[in-house]
Amino acid sequence: MNYGRVIIACLLGLLGLASCSNPDKIVRREVAFDQAEPGVVRVMTFNIRYGTADDGDNSWPRRKGLVFDVLAYHGPDVIGLQEPLEFQIQDIRRALPQYAIVRAGRDDGRRAGEACPVLYRRDRFTLADSGTFWFSNMPWRPGSKHWGNQQPRICTWVRLTETAAGKSFYVYNLHLDHASQSSRQYSVHLLLKEMAARKPAAPAVVMGDFNMDIDNPAMTPLRQIGADLLNDPMVDVWSYLHPDQPSVTTFQAFGAEPQGPCLDHILISESVEIIEAAVDARSFGGRYPSDHFPVIATVKIKAGGNM
Repeated sequence: MNYGRVIIACLLGLLGLASCSNPDKIVRREVAFDQAEPGVVRVMTFNIRYGTADDGDNSWPRRKGLVFDVLAYHGPDVIGLQEPLEFQIQDIRRALPQYAIVRAGRDDGRRAGEACPVLYRRDRFTLADSGTFWFSNMPWRPGSKHWGNQQPRICTWVRLTETAAGKSFYVYNLHLDHASQSSRQYSVHLLLKEMAARKPAAPAVVMGDFNMDIDNPAMTPLRQIGADLLNDPMVDVWSYLHPDQPSVTTFQAFGAEPQGPCLDHILISESVEIIEAAVDARSFGGRYPSDHFPVIATVKIKAGGNM
């Protein structure tokens, strides 16, 4: 057991309780980043629930301290968030200034509407490239929506370069539609098309709230015929490391659905090695940081990751 991390978690928990009792107060979190070998990267995907939802005791001001604590406790190198509004992103920026943030609001491509921000360690990576596309027939038009989704759906991506090792890799962070199977199917195909066009063709990590289980037919192109477009089919980190439990609850509706579906995934290309995968299903005094659990993976960027 990493006792230093446990002690830090306890201290962070106390800070989180303080910030929850005073909803307007944001305490900067200290993050104990692991001293990983070059190429080894810890990634996290976490749907933190949009901040204007009428969630009563689970509203953003009452739980944001728990979100900060969970992020700081795990100390990911790269984080993909789903659903945050701009004021939530600013709260996270104040609590965790160790991270740089790339994002675009889904309504206007700037700051309006929910975002799929990618956070990355300032001290370890430099941003080589980034962008956002909309899951629609007009993927470069902010706010566009087709295929049955009632709300714009987006993917924000970055290409990061590890400063020390010079290895470059992509992170795609997305949020697919919750209601339309057609939208999810077309969205996966668009994602594959965008990934196939990436230059340089460095390794890729895809993560986010897919709003479907890994066995949904709409996931099949990403996991199988991805090889036709990418020469590199994607592997789901959780089901690969836990074949006896290929699905695990990640959506629990603030504890109302303890056996809820697995909607949140991290997938990697074959040029990335899976070291570890976990779902943080903790509650804190009966309270949850979000209506989703975060998924965390440690991976190693292998061949093809150089600039």
